[in-house]
Amino acid sequence: MFYTYILASGRNGTLYVGSTDDLRRRTYRHKTKQEKGFTARYGVDQLVWFQSFESRSNAFRRERRIKEWRRSWKILLIESENPTWRDLYDDLNNLLTL
Repeated sequence: MFYTYILASGRNGTLYVGSTDDLRRRTYRHKTKQEKGFTARYGVDQLVWFQSFESRSNAFRRERRIKEWRRSWKILLIESENPTWRDLYDDLNNLLTL
């Protein structure tokens, strides 16, 4: 499986869009500041939205599309599935097996 995801620094905070083939590992790396750069600099480490794909190319294509969106559209996407902006990281084991 491949994933497109959105991280936030908090509710309505700074957003980051990415894609990966290992969502648990990638999110953990953001949380522990192992990923240097934007997310570490701005404290963007809460997984607030993700979508799964069968292929890497589809996940990457979705990432690129979302990155082109206005901020307000990204917020609507997050709030349509996660209205409280809860950090989904702790629930990944359950969410990825559904």
